[in-house]
Amino acid sequence: MVDGVVNPAGERSGAPGSGGRRTRVSTSQFGALGLYLADPRVEASVLGLLEGVETELRASVASADPFVTEAARHLVEAGGKRFRPLLVALGAQFGDPTNAQVVPAAVVMELTHLATLYHDDVMDEADVRRGAPSANSRWTNSVAILVGDYLFARAADIAADLGIEAVRLQARTFARLVHGQIAETVGPRPGDDPVAHYLDVIAGKTGSLIATSARFGGMFGGAAPEHTEALAGYGETIGVAFQLSDDLLDIASESVESGKTPGTDLREGVPTLPVLYALASDDADAASVRLREILATGPLTDDALHAEALGLLRESPALKRARETVRSYAEEAREQLSPLPQGPARRALESLCDYIADRTS
Repeated sequence: MVDGVVNPAGERSGAPGSGGRRTRVSTSQFGALGLYLADPRVEASVLGLLEGVETELRASVASADPFVTEAARHLVEAGGKRFRPLLVALGAQFGDPTNAQVVPAAVVMELTHLATLYHDDVMDEADVRRGAPSANSRWTNSVAILVGDYLFARAADIAADLGIEAVRLQARTFARLVHGQIAETVGPRPGDDPVAHYLDVIAGKTGSLIATSARFGGMFGGAAPEHTEALAGYGETIGVAFQLSDDLLDIASESVESGKTPGTDLREGVPTLPVLYALASDDADAASVRLREILATGPLTDDALHAEALGLLRESPALKRARETVRSYAEEAREQLSPLPQGPARRALESLCDYIADRTS
């Protein structure tokens, strides 16, 4: 799932009624996403909405049980890009972003996302999330699963206040997300194209929630129906593009750029897009043949094989093809913005397309 950059150290402050620390929203988060907001009024609106989201997030996970509150706030306090609330805030700019339902809609999206992270960490047996110990490593798998369930319940509760359509959309989005996770867990069936299967998984696991986030922004900002539909299409496509670009960065970047050790997915045997393209290749040159031989062995825990595969992938036609795929998704996302009126909010969404196309080139 699209995630990663933790808010810079020192950007925390107390907030009355928040029940604890609150992440101070700043324009540094926009830079982490490659987002360009040229209009001060739009920037102030988006920042104000995101500040409201931070306050409401902490209030929404509070429980009569102090342990549940602590565990539920664990990832909220860890920070993050808040990409989904950001898209709600940007989508609302095409209507009335001051509508009182915009912030709760963004909270529903972020709570749903956070809930999936608790479950993901159990499935992945992760030790760290957003630079902090994962909930399952700090407590237990059972606690992490139950806290994730609690966050889903809180998201549904807030959605109920937004109306039946919000509940229906959140439920259907969650269903798509689960289908994507199941498809990833089961893997492609005999006769399935592994690349097509992988793209479907990403659309379900990642694109669906980002699509609904953009849709919620339009809906609760009161944008025209055709604009809301355009935002939803853009959200799904840009979500897939972001995830695919992360695949490439795992191969192509150095740790100082990506924030993690290069080739982590290779070491863990995660079949990302460049790997799938390499395995599907019928190139007969010695480098391509050798790369397929190594990748076919599964997780590359041997340091020498891992280094060899990483070097071969970086120079392979498969990586070039993956870059072209990412760029095509970024351009498709841009095209889906065409029904929207020109202005700073649209230019901000277009800047995300530019960022994705450039970060992996």
